[in-house]
Parts: sequence; structure tokens; C-alpha cells
Amino acid sequence: MAKNLVIVESPAKAKTIEKYLGKDYTVKSSIGHIRGLPSKNGSVDVAHNFAPKFEVDPEKTKVIAELKKAAKGATVWLASDEDREGEAIAWHVAEVLKLDPKTTKRIVFHEITQGALDEAVKNPRTIDMNLVEAQQARQSLDYLVGFELSPVLWRKVRAGLSAGRVQSVAVRLIVEREAEIDAHPPESTFKLTAEFTLSDGTVLSAASETKFKTAEEVQKVLEAFAKSQFTVADIVQKPGSRNPGAPFTTSTLQQEASSKLGYSPRTTMRTAQRLYEAGHITYMRTDSVNLSTQALGAMTGFIKEKYGEQYHQYRTFKSKSANAQEAHEAIRPTNVTKEFAGDDDQQTKLYNLIWRRTLASQMAPAQLENTTVSITASESKEVMEAKGQVVLFDGFLKVYGRSGDDTLLPELNKGDELKLQRAEALENLSRGPARYTEATLVKKLEEMGIGRPSTYASTINTIQTRGYVERGDLEGIEKDIQKLTLEKGSIAQTTEKLMYGRDTNKLFPTDTGKVVTDFLVKHFGEVMDYDFTKDIEEELDQIALARKDRVGVLHEFYDPFHKLVEMSADISRAEATQTRLIGHDPKTNEPIYARFGRFGPMLQRGDNSEDEAQKPDFATMPTGAKIETVTLEQALEMFQLPRLVGQTEDGKDIKANIGRFGPYIVIDKLFVSIKPEDPRKITLEKARELYAAKLKADREKNIADFGDGIKVLKGRFGPYVTDGKKNAKIPKEIDPKSIPREKAVEMLAAAPETKRRTFRRRQQ
Repeated sequence: MAKNLVIVESPAKAKTIEKYLGKDYTVKSSIGHIRGLPSKNGSVDVAHNFAPKFEVDPEKTKVIAELKKAAKGATVWLASDEDREGEAIAWHVAEVLKLDPKTTKRIVFHEITQGALDEAVKNPRTIDMNLVEAQQARQSLDYLVGFELSPVLWRKVRAGLSAGRVQSVAVRLIVEREAEIDAHPPESTFKLTAEFTLSDGTVLSAASETKFKTAEEVQKVLEAFAKSQFTVADIVQKPGSRNPGAPFTTSTLQQEASSKLGYSPRTTMRTAQRLYEAGHITYMRTDSVNLSTQALGAMTGFIKEKYGEQYHQYRTFKSKSANAQEAHEAIRPTNVTKEFAGDDDQQTKLYNLIWRRTLASQMAPAQLENTTVSITASESKEVMEAKGQVVLFDGFLKVYGRSGDDTLLPELNKGDELKLQRAEALENLSRGPARYTEATLVKKLEEMGIGRPSTYASTINTIQTRGYVERGDLEGIEKDIQKLTLEKGSIAQTTEKLMYGRDTNKLFPTDTGKVVTDFLVKHFGEVMDYDFTKDIEEELDQIALARKDRVGVLHEFYDPFHKLVEMSADISRAEATQTRLIGHDPKTNEPIYARFGRFGPMLQRGDNSEDEAQKPDFATMPTGAKIETVTLEQALEMFQLPRLVGQTEDGKDIKANIGRFGPYIVIDKLFVSIKPEDPRKITLEKARELYAAKLKADREKNIADFGDGIKVLKGRFGPYVTDGKKNAKIPKEIDPKSIPREKAVEMLAAAPETKRRTFRRRQQ
């Protein structure tokens, strides 16, 4: 048995470390947290100084038994990650193994290399209880918000909703951005561009800096251009330079990986975790832009040898955040001479991005030359400008890459005459502020000090999983825009089509997200306040630095918060669900309401009553309509659904309606989606066509049916056996059409049960 037991949180990390420590060390993994706060009331005892009542994760029983066995007679070294979460994992392991936190060896390292591990083993410390207290304070805060605020949403808005201390504020950002976009009236301006030819036939493109407000203004300029001679009035050349960015922090890595590689923050963090565990990069949860002296020295030698002395420039960077851990390092490669690393394409691309950013931070600026040519017209005051840029020395761009080619301008002299070939003025419609992408939301959260960069990936994933936010595309609205063209002395005015408001891969608030946000902002404003949320993060930092007490910070937050929860009993459900009286049905005089229901905005005709005979009718909200804008006319149309379209060829009724998942037709009990058809207008011919296509698809999906609930089906990821509760994938070597019932039953019996998790594992 080895003399030393090293406990980390990740199996992959354990495997890498074991290669460096030698035969006297056994390395085992706790596989994340082994204890947590159970999902039940009372897990944080408010009356007794917010004492957390931790329980062992049932799934970790076997892991704990193995750790206890390995720890007997060995010196235990706790080597989980160096952040608060890692410190908490180390403390929980110590508690479960009955180790003394004051004497048990605790080691941390920024990178998994021989040198870093040797240094860590030479300089062990003990568990930092300040970091543990800070993590427990954060955990308790999130628990209390979830377990006290979520039931308020269940009672007042809709069952099954949830609230989170950071997640709800992130949703608020997206909801408010959408409101800004909705409130922005499109303003029309015209942009004027022109093409000139030189004496040798070279074409020169130029544009006006003026934004023309009307077509009439542009018309006058084009009329003057038609009679004008054009001259190069001025040529201005200015030197410029571009400096590299700082090495990556957690936040900037997520942003850059999104823009350059198309990775979501969650994908970025998962991939970076694998690179760290394999020893390729330093620790990926950091807000520091520092680089170690050793790393700087290695980069200096590598840059000078590979690219030349002129490409190197020594730099140090300072973090913008006042709470940044300057003792930590930025994310960098552990071996600067290795340009590529990783076990798959995703890892390789992210590693190379980190390698290029780190190396570029120690390279010379790019030297540029910017040229602006001013062109005047003899009959107009309007000045056109042609702009070019040339990279004289690429500097750090040699490694990090150039955003585009040089914009070269032809040889020109002041006083040269130019011939106008064509001028064009195209109408532009202004748009409100840009919707958030996952990357820009990360940037905004960091700027505002909300949450911590290491949690952004899980936060953004959570608000989408809970149905408050969706990532997707917006088709936009077709609008007519004007274009004026001057060519061969003649001006033509035409109309073009523009899809105004089109957006791709952006974050949109759902109706649920809007209603919940409005409710929380109105009745729990302090919890949803941006500055308050930022202050909480700073308080947690103060606990970690031993400048504040965990219990005191929790009281500061919980006492006023709990009062708001108690006061929420007086909030009416109608107010919470934003119930709005639209008008009355002209035939029955029943009131018609727009309100928020179980599956989102909906219409209700009639009042709620205990009398079954007087129960209200419900209808789906028209596409594109909102609770605050839907009209009585639109609502009355929706109450005409379901609509009898006609019959199938064998005499079955076809009814059209709109449901939770969009428009559909139903025949007997078979539902068929008819997107993007309108259920109020779909023809019998089209309905029959879609019905026939559905029957055909179902026939192809059902490979075999054994008549007792067990079927062989064709699924999205290949054929599988199912009994409605469990699924068993069919191996490629087995023909799904020839599987007997006995084999299907055997495969289902061997398929794993779907497990319900009591605790969440740490986000990797």
C-alpha cells in the first residue's frame, strides 16, 4: 500500500497527476462533491446561525468507502481545485474521512506539471476555512432564495416555476433588453456611396459620412453630382498601431471562444476542464491576467527564437476587477513550445486559441498606416471619402491572426480628377440595442459584477433549461426600403425588400421569463436589484478574506428578504398573472381576459366559478400577440377554434386548432403539426396531404410491435427497443427487423434505469 493518498475531484485529473508523483503516491478521485444540501426544507437552519445540514450523496457511498479504505495508514493530501468550490470539496472529504482540517495536508497548483506538483508537495498548507465559509454562504443564499421564493411563484404565477439569486437577475437583463428593442421606433436614414474611375481605369470606392434623413435630401445631392466634376481634395496618411489583448481569464476565454470558434460558454468550460486535467493548460477558473515569471521567461525565449527579436515585447497586465485574485495566473499553455494539444478537434481548437492569445500578449504591436482620401464635387458641398489601411509590420498579428486583408488604395495625388461611374443611396432602418448572445451576456454580467465568471456557463444553461430564455433566430418583418441610383447622368428611384429585425443565435426571453421577471422586480425588487446582487458577491469575497462573518452577511440578506416573502401573501393572483380584461363577447356578454396560464399567455372567456356548468372557455394567444396588446377582435377569432376543416377520405373529421406547441390538426386521437399553416385558413386538401405524410412517417418509425407495449422503433439516433418506460439501443450488428420478442425483453432488462439525482455535481 502506498504511503501517501492524494485525493482530487476528477478522475481525469487523478490519472494525469499519478504520472508525476511516483510509486509512493496513490491518487484517487471524489468525483466532485461527496456531500451537499438536500433538496428539502430545513437544509439551512436559519434559527441556528444558518447552519447547513449536509448529507452524503447516495451515489457517492461506494466512492467514500474506497477513499476510507485507501486512507488507512496513509498520509492524506487533499488536492482539489484552488477555488472556493475546490476548498469546500476538500473540507467535505476531510469531514467524511474524519480528518482534522487543521492538520491535514492541502496542496494546490495552477497547472498539472512536474514542477508545479513538486512545488506544491514541498509547500503544503491546511484547509482555508475562510474560503469554505464563503462557499457555504453562497450555497446557503442560493438555497434560501430557491426554497422561499420559488413557492411564492407556484402560488401566485404557476406551479413548477423557480427563482435563483443570480439566474433571475440574468433573465432580467434579457427581458429588459427585449423591452428596449420593442420600444425602439425604426428611424430612416440614407447612406451615400459612390464608385469613381481613374485615368487608368482603376475603380475607387468612397462613401459620405453624412446620414441623410429623407430621400429628397439625397435627390438634391445626386442631382448636383450629375453636373459635377470630381477632384482629389486631400490625402491624409496617419500611422497607427494595434496592441494585443491580455491573456485569457475565465470570462474573456468564454467570449473569444464564442466569437472565434462558435462555442457556448458551457462547451468552452467543459473543454477547458479536459485540457487542464490532461496537463495542457493552467487552471481555467481565474479572474487574473497575471503570468508567472517562469512562463514569461519561456515565452520570451520562444518568441525570439521562432519569430525574431523584433517580434518580442515584454508586458505585464493588471486585472480591472478590484476583487481579482492577483496571486493566481491567467489561462495559459503549460508548455509554450506546443502549438497544438488535445484529444479531439474541439480541444485542439480551444488549446490553440489559448496558445495564440498567450503568446500574442508578449509580442510587439502591429504597425499600421491609415489613409483617407477626400473627394470633392464642383456643384455640391458633399465630401466623399475613400479609406484604406496597410499593415506595415504584423507584430502580434503574426500569431493571433488578422481580421482582414489590407485595404489598398490606388496611387493618387492631390488635384487628380476622377470620373463618377455610379452613386447609390440606400435607405437604412435603425434598430434598437443588440440582443444578447451567450458571449455578450457573459461580458455584461462580468461588467456589472453579477455572479462569478466560473459560474456563468451553468447560469446561462440553467435559465434556458428552466424555460425563461431561449436561444434562437428571429425571421424579422419584410419592409420596403428606397434606393436612389445615379448612373450615366440619370437618377432612378426603386424599392427593395428588407427583412427588418432579423436576428440569429440570440437570447430571447420567453413569455414565462417576462411574467416571472415582472413579478419579481415589482415585489422582490431588492433581490432583483443589480447593485444589490453585485454587493452580495463582494460580501462573499470579504468572507473569503476573513474581513466579514458568514452569519452576519447571511442575516443582512435574509432578514429583509424573508419579510418580503411574508408580505407576498397579500399579492393577488390576477395581478401576478397579469390578467387584463380585453372586452366582452358580443354574443354572450361574457368577459374576455388575456392572462398568463400554465403554458404561457392565453385567453379566457368567462369568470372562474365553482359551478361546473359555468366554467370559463380557454383559447390560445394569437401568434405574435402579447397580453398587453392582443385585441378583442383577435381574441374572438381564436375562440372560433377548433375548426372543422372537413373529413378524411374514409370519413373521419379533421379539426384544426392551436396548442401549446403550435398549430395542428387532429383526426381521432392523432395529432399532426401543420406549422406554418394557419388553422383558421388551412384547406381540406392541405390537411389531407399532411395527414397522409404523418401516417407514412409513423409506419416507417414502427419497425415492430409485439402487442404488449413492447416495440421496436426507428429513432433520431437509430433503432431502439422500448416498453414506454425504458429504452434500449440496438447495436449496429443486429438487424432491428429480425429481433424476436424474447430478445427485446432481454435488452430492456439489461438497459440501465433512469436515475434521479439528489445533488448536483459540480459544474465541470
